[in-house]
Amino acid sequence: MSGGHLIGAFLEMMSAERGAARNTIAAYRRDLADYAGYVAGRQQTLLDVNRDTVNAFLDRLKHDGLSASSSARRLSAIRQFHKFLCADGMRGDDPTRIVPSPKSRRALPKVLSLAEVDTLLTTAETEASKAASPQKQATAQRLYVLLELLYATGLRVSELVSLRRSAVMRDAGFLTVVGKGSKERIVPLNDRARDAVKAYAATLEKDEVFLFPAAGAEGYLSRQVFARDLKQLAMDAGITPSRVAPHVLRHAFASHLLAGGADLRVVQMLLGHADISTTQIYTHVLDEKLRTLVETHHPLAEG
Repeated sequence: MSGGHLIGAFLEMMSAERGAARNTIAAYRRDLADYAGYVAGRQQTLLDVNRDTVNAFLDRLKHDGLSASSSARRLSAIRQFHKFLCADGMRGDDPTRIVPSPKSRRALPKVLSLAEVDTLLTTAETEASKAASPQKQATAQRLYVLLELLYATGLRVSELVSLRRSAVMRDAGFLTVVGKGSKERIVPLNDRARDAVKAYAATLEKDEVFLFPAAGAEGYLSRQVFARDLKQLAMDAGITPSRVAPHVLRHAFASHLLAGGADLRVVQMLLGHADISTTQIYTHVLDEKLRTLVETHHPLAEG
């Protein structure tokens, strides 16, 4: 079979057996046609192409300026294609078996400074205590409590807005959080967050299920409304709104804890990360702290 026929047979299998979407099939067709053309240019076929050629193809993609994530997607299509050839007995080996996937550098998270977080909290507390209509005051109080909880716990925004009233434990000293995969974890609250939650919870109806109830279908505040209110608060606090979002406060929680000496494993547990490699995105904070310690305390450091 020619290269085109081999690719056609693979795409037919992807469509019929795996139910691949039309756009996926079209993307695979383009990626594999490019790959087949490169293989032919090196005087090889799809049935005898070797690992060196696969690696050379990835090098060409990098040289052409393709991002690591796009190159990884191309390699994924090529892997599946060669697995198909092996499964159908058209090849006895898979040249992609130990080819490493291109790795993209994870961008450092956006983080607010301690002073900026303090400004946000102070502004929110001031707004919550202002005399206003009952509705405006309730909204301001809710935003203040949301902000205190977010910075005190580093919860995901979906975890925060959907907190049940019953999640507040032991005189509001802890929260029971149900995270990804329905995994439950216990998160402690600092004094400010505890006091804010206790005062706020006392204003809710006794039969209220959620800590932040709303009239929507889910019964609790939507992430979009919280994000909108947070950006307005940033404007009121004199901070560029584009720099402020719920996940930015989660990043600030983690980064400020590590900068203060917290253990990476503890931060992993508090954030609800299943794998510590996810938490390691914050190690730039530890790197900076170590560098400062060496510069300050090394016996040969300039005083």
